[in-house]
Amino acid sequence: MKGRMKDVGMIAGMVIAWTIYYAVSKFMVDRTGSPYAAGFLLRMAALVFLTVQLAVTGGFRDLFRQGKATVILVIIGVFGFLLDLFANLGYANGGSLGTGTALLKTDVLMVNLLTVAILRKRLYATDWIGTLLMLAGVLLVLGLNIKELTFRPTDLFFIASAACVTANAFIIKAAQDKHGQKADTISYYNNFVVLLLFALFAVSRGDLAALKPSETPGFWWLVLLGGLAQTGIYFFYYRNLRRHEVWIVKLWLLLMPVLSCIVGVLFLNEEPTAWKLVGIGVVLLGAMIILLREKLHPEKKEDA
Repeated sequence: MKGRMKDVGMIAGMVIAWTIYYAVSKFMVDRTGSPYAAGFLLRMAALVFLTVQLAVTGGFRDLFRQGKATVILVIIGVFGFLLDLFANLGYANGGSLGTGTALLKTDVLMVNLLTVAILRKRLYATDWIGTLLMLAGVLLVLGLNIKELTFRPTDLFFIASAACVTANAFIIKAAQDKHGQKADTISYYNNFVVLLLFALFAVSRGDLAALKPSETPGFWWLVLLGGLAQTGIYFFYYRNLRRHEVWIVKLWLLLMPVLSCIVGVLFLNEEPTAWKLVGIGVVLLGAMIILLREKLHPEKKEDA
């Protein structure tokens, strides 16, 4: 029972942290006018929190004992930057929000396919049904109209971003399972590499010099909140990847739009539409099917 409750807490923490980060990140990009400046500020704040965390836990010295493993840690950071860069390029080149959101969610299907093709894990029909239900429910919650979606060549950036997200998840899990890397060490390297790359782009474009934080009330508090949320993502997401298969972790992240919708209704006076309520129901139905996996296939429990 304790193990199950811990899993629930870790998954809930991951979903909440990621939801807060996306909300703050979107706001910061809008206010700064630069995804690179916003990314730099949030990662810099996260660096502060991560440094304090390692100093308290005594893991700071491990950063300098990685040897050849440093290569894989840097690769994780590069992919972390690319997934943001490609998504931003998609939107910057006229990609619609609806199309971008739909294509970015294809990472869930990519993870499932790689789990079967590369890792040779068995996914049952119920796993695919649960996945597709959750994905369809998320699109309904987001209010996307499939008939209105358009595709243009630059939308391939969104698919590239989804591919980077997928690849990075498997690389992170490999770094933990096969190379014995600690979650906090991976977090620090990832954040530091992404920070450097964001700084490079922001400085070269003059985005940092153009910042006007005084025009946004509570600007630096929001930066700290975003940095704390990013730190929470590292903490919960990486530990969940150690405990569960990648495809399971990615599915639980589909609960983010549901949480955002609920928060909007409860605290932001947003009106819940009938389709959004249906979408929430569909997502929860898909999640229930995934949760019942062991009971539906008890003879193959070891493949979970």
